[in-house]
Amino acid sequence: MDEKAKAPKRVKKPNIVVRLLALCTTGALVLGALMVVVYRDQLNLDAIRRRISYRNMQTSDTGEAAPFTHAGGSKLDLAYLEDGVVTASAAGAHYYGLDGEHLAERVLTLENPVLEASRTTGVVYDAGGQSLFAFRNSQEYFSLTLSGSADLLSARPNDSGWLAVTAQQSGFKGAVTVYNNRGSEVIQISLSSTFAIDAAISPDCRTAAVITIGQENGTFFSRLLLYPINQTEPSAQIDLGSIAVLDLDYEDDLIWVLGEDRLLMVDPHDSSIQSYTFSPSYLKGCSLGGDGFALLLTGRYRSGGATQAIVVHGGEQSARTVDLTGQILDCAAAGSYCALLSGSHLTIYDQELTLYSLLNDAQAARQLDLAPNGSALLANDQQTWLYIPK
Repeated sequence: MDEKAKAPKRVKKPNIVVRLLALCTTGALVLGALMVVVYRDQLNLDAIRRRISYRNMQTSDTGEAAPFTHAGGSKLDLAYLEDGVVTASAAGAHYYGLDGEHLAERVLTLENPVLEASRTTGVVYDAGGQSLFAFRNSQEYFSLTLSGSADLLSARPNDSGWLAVTAQQSGFKGAVTVYNNRGSEVIQISLSSTFAIDAAISPDCRTAAVITIGQENGTFFSRLLLYPINQTEPSAQIDLGSIAVLDLDYEDDLIWVLGEDRLLMVDPHDSSIQSYTFSPSYLKGCSLGGDGFALLLTGRYRSGGATQAIVVHGGEQSARTVDLTGQILDCAAAGSYCALLSGSHLTIYDQELTLYSLLNDAQAARQLDLAPNGSALLANDQQTWLYIPK
């Protein structure tokens, strides 16, 4: 018998539909990448973020949301958080949702109200007093009342909700207490030889930066001490010179220290210092809230208003400037943006001081804060509202 011939091997036919879909997908990705390269100056991811964040919020033709009434009070200040608005005034502390819902409040008299905020957390305290209140996640999550003769000097939160509180306490020249995001004490740093005047927590919650002042041979000096939060001895002591520290901010790779005539940028890893000196001009305002940059307002004369806005970039050691003609009521920096509020309009710039958005009628707003996505929070004596650039 003849052997049966073997059946030929079946060849699999290509799936035309699958290949076509793969080809279309690849083409779309290539085209999308090409469009991003060609139109990168016209595309703005923050505009997309704003649409997502405020998708349920109605705005006017100018981009302004409906205002809501705040509690008011003299010495008013306000801060934009991810989920709301915190205000501080002589009448106390208030926490609102972005739609005006009243989330929490502390109604009491604050002689010297101070508001410090990160992107997630707002802290209100009475400078030189004993009361402190911290807000995040739509609630008051922590409060503090010092006893005896102790006085609050500073309280700074980071984005994780950790808090560094600096106070004068009996028996010490300065004390810094670090609290975690549940309000539990993590460490207390007590100093007997020098005065602690300010402190901040690193973004990773592992290090406390403490500003101290002392005196040698009749000359005052300032130092920056870095404390790992699991030990009470500093891992680094950095001399800042005879600078009076006015403000402090701790970023991932840089610590900003503001003085009366200069801005210091300290690398916490190698203790090196960069300095931007704005003397002989005089400091009129400042915001250290930008990502990798600071906004300064300076004037030519001791009296009078600001005549120049300056953006200082830490990593690049560079600065951008723009001349000012009108009175500036408030300024702010956050994310990649900075903003100036005058009596008639609001101007938002990018971090290169290129015009990003302009609101011609600011409706008598007197206070300003900025969201990292480029939106602005405005307030007058009675109302606050959000401006969302188109």
